[in-house]
Amino acid sequence: MVPRRWVVERTFAWLGRCRRLSKDYEYLRVCSENAICLSMAVLLVHRLARPAR
Repeated sequence: MVPRRWVVERTFAWLGRCRRLSKDYEYLRVCSENAICLSMAVLLVHRLARPAR
């Protein structure tokens, strides 16, 4: 079982690789939340599209 803290830190690291999220470009909180959701969706689509090992 993976400790919860490590899972959260790993997720933040994945989000930190997104250029738009690495700086605070957004003025509104809603825009920032949407950027996070979009980044996670892109990450998941890339993982699903990757060939099986």
